[in-house]
Amino acid sequence: MKLATVKDRDTEEVCLCTSFGLFPLEILNRQFNRSWPYDMLPLIQSGKLGELNGWYCSGGQEELGRLKDGAVAYDRVEFTPPYRRPRKIWGIGLNYQEHAVDLSETAPTNEPASFMKPDTTIIGYKDYIQIPLQSKRTTAEGELGIIIGRKCKDVEQKDWLSVVAGFTTIIDITAEDILRKNPRYLTMSKSFDTFFSFGPLLLTPDEIEDVLMLEVATVINGKVHASNVVANMTFPPDFLVSFHSRVMTMLPGDIISTGTPGAVPISEGDTVECRINGFEPLVNPVRDLKKISE
Repeated sequence: MKLATVKDRDTEEVCLCTSFGLFPLEILNRQFNRSWPYDMLPLIQSGKLGELNGWYCSGGQEELGRLKDGAVAYDRVEFTPPYRRPRKIWGIGLNYQEHAVDLSETAPTNEPASFMKPDTTIIGYKDYIQIPLQSKRTTAEGELGIIIGRKCKDVEQKDWLSVVAGFTTIIDITAEDILRKNPRYLTMSKSFDTFFSFGPLLLTPDEIEDVLMLEVATVINGKVHASNVVANMTFPPDFLVSFHSRVMTMLPGDIISTGTPGAVPISEGDTVECRINGFEPLVNPVRDLKKISE
């Protein structure tokens, strides 16, 4: 099942995405006498996402096919981030050997180079990434995102998918020149407003045949800058979920951004994408605040 959040006047609402258009959950609730939350984060937190997916996979998809004339066209909606207030956003640094070379760093081999980001960094599809006044070299990084589906602690690697709500596309942003000054500035370099874009789609695990075979690409102005498959991560998704659940309790809606195959410098007027096979590309234009202040 594929879900997205779209803007509806002054609110944001979850839609179920099909090949013939989108169905807002508000309409599905009325049509099928259901009570699925309209907001993505409450949908995940309440456990109703699993109920919705169960309905979709056991006949709901066919029901929607009969209602396809009432679907909303993709080009008529404005996508927003899937949700805006996760309790935690984990980022994973240098999870592909090639990206470590970008930064002239040695990739970790025993434990992941994890960091956290505030939710004030969040933007969504086609929102502007803003290069801050403090940075002269800012980079963008396409990544696969894991969304946690239920409260969990000390998850075994073999059980990792049982706690996953879904997957999404992410563009993580870094003020690289700030990070190069001192590795202790990692949090600052990652935490400017607009430095974390995700969406537009959330795919439930059953939509993906093999997570390890997904190809993740960082794209700049239509050209692939770097790409790699998830199987080549130093720390694959099952390890990341298990490892971080042993550090702290993971909560529904928590996000793990699994690392990039390569970071690309961005400038005023650029357009950055994260492309992952099977997902709608995540696209963000770039604005340099230094240009605006001139």
